[in-house]
Amino acid sequence: MLKVAICGGSGYTGAELLRILAGHPFVEVAAVTSEQSAGRRVTDLFPHLVSYCDLIFEPLDREKLLAKADLFFLALPHAASQEAVDFFVSNAKKVVDLSADYRLKDAAVYEEWYKTKHNFTETLKKAVYGLPELYREEIKKASLIANPGCYPTSALLGLSPALRSGLIDADTIIIDSKSGTSGAGRKADVGFSYCEVNEGFKAYGIGVHRHTPEIEQELSAVAGKKLTINFTPHLVPMDRGIVSTMYAKLRKNEDTASVLSIYQKAYENEPFVNVLAEGRYPNAKDVRGSNYCEIGLKVNKRTNTLIVVSTIDNLVKGASGQAVHNMNLMMGFEETTALKGLALYP
Repeated sequence: MLKVAICGGSGYTGAELLRILAGHPFVEVAAVTSEQSAGRRVTDLFPHLVSYCDLIFEPLDREKLLAKADLFFLALPHAASQEAVDFFVSNAKKVVDLSADYRLKDAAVYEEWYKTKHNFTETLKKAVYGLPELYREEIKKASLIANPGCYPTSALLGLSPALRSGLIDADTIIIDSKSGTSGAGRKADVGFSYCEVNEGFKAYGIGVHRHTPEIEQELSAVAGKKLTINFTPHLVPMDRGIVSTMYAKLRKNEDTASVLSIYQKAYENEPFVNVLAEGRYPNAKDVRGSNYCEIGLKVNKRTNTLIVVSTIDNLVKGASGQAVHNMNLMMGFEETTALKGLALYP
């Protein structure tokens, strides 16, 4: 039985990790931390997690935690993960970090976008970007996984087959994404209160969103050249879910059926990516609560543009479900273990 610890377990991603791992036959959650909720039971914060009625939140005392677990999920705020990740990796523990602290390979880029210094550049070199559909074999051998952001997950899965096959002009890519409010985390913020969000729909972070360099880094790796992307996120009045619509000019005349064939081939062996039939497009409700990504696409013949729509649950495939997928690969478990649950409906 693999013993794991969740550091920063009182937020939405921590709660989702606990929910998913409750159904994992080979994992025991040995510890969960929260500075603000230390001493309280998990069910005091999350009554739905009845399997953990005896599990108590504790402070993040790294020395004490070392003896409790072999793999650590870090669901801490950006910048707060740096030192803890370095400590656990240096002590021969496996780590899946859900923050942005180890996603960007260039420390200077991280410092530019996150406005804080990266103090562990040697550990940064060990990190593997944890998108299984792109880096499965590297993940299997890794000790440190940088779990992808939610927006990047939807965008990378939606665009990678088109880029890899040379279908599109990479310099014309536009990514337009919409997210539910849980993407902002579990915190008191007037901007995410009910009256502010309900019946609203707005763009934010235009040109400056911190997921931009992550998307650019990984799309550049697929394209084989440095890309600069137009990415605009939006906030929509739903709890969870992301829908990304991506546009790019085609290099030559194509039809929808031929492009769909390329996508179907690219994802035919991927357990969590569903490419929809021609004429069908994803709905965030269809993946809610699941680890699935659904993709639909259309070639606009009038403008010679490929339009791809992908949807994920930002808390599952965009965070905690993907983290468990990475853990399964790292530990040699069957990769879909505890992740086969279907979406909630309605």
